[in-house]
Amino acid sequence: MNLADKIKSDKPTLVNFYATWCGPCVMMKPNVEEAAKQLGSNIHFDRIDIDQEGDLAELFQIRSVPTTMIFKNGEVKWRQSGIFPSTALVALVEELL
Repeated sequence: MNLADKIKSDKPTLVNFYATWCGPCVMMKPNVEEAAKQLGSNIHFDRIDIDQEGDLAELFQIRSVPTTMIFKNGEVKWRQSGIFPSTALVALVEELL
């Protein structure tokens, strides 16, 4: 399933935009991965490297990294730049389940 299909799904999709050279992105990686692990099959999950997927970064107007977004039914339900604990991400997604 590609990203467009995941975003359109009625299952929440957690997307983390990052760059390999970004220190805060390195710090955020275990948080989003832990949230995805805890939520399991209840969500779709993707990490997108903005340097390799510039078209997607432009499409979603990513201006700083890390930026994390939650989609459901084709709509952005939450978007924030910066570092967030996995517990906060899990709570945000669980509100959409």
